[in-house]
Amino acid sequence: MSAESDSSKYVLRAADIAAMAGLKKTHFLNSDAQRVNKSLGDVTGLTGFGFHIITVEPGQLTTEHHVHHHEDECIYILEGTALARIGDEEYSVGPGDFIGYRKGGLPHSLLNNGTDVLRCVVVGERLPHDVCDYPVQGKRMFRNAGLAWGIVDMTAIESPTAGAKS
Repeated sequence: MSAESDSSKYVLRAADIAAMAGLKKTHFLNSDAQRVNKSLGDVTGLTGFGFHIITVEPGQLTTEHHVHHHEDECIYILEGTALARIGDEEYSVGPGDFIGYRKGGLPHSLLNNGTDVLRCVVVGERLPHDVCDYPVQGKRMFRNAGLAWGIVDMTAIESPTAGAKS
């Protein structure tokens, strides 16, 4: 049977998802941003976007406060409560709430401010390239297919007039 017709690569049963250990991740810029990630999209071979179920312990962030310049992402809360920080605003969110983070929009992060585990679905594009700003850290990350990721201090970024006509 070919990979294209092997239904086990296309269907994940609820019991199998529940049994998945998940991968514990800590953000490289913030040790308080820890989650357990079940990448359902990776298991089923999706490449255009990531589809994850994440769990976050009380007091932890899902990620460092950031904004993607080229990739949309979104979160759907399954259980637990959190504080969504978007730009300068904060929103209390809980089960059934949806958050859409548009590319080039406002910096965002999510903090489990409850007493129970936060569980949510996270979906994000996976383009060959992206630029991501981490304003609290003053960093900008560059990601391009086939190249090592790069991160720079935002204060060191220059804006040349390359290509300007005289």
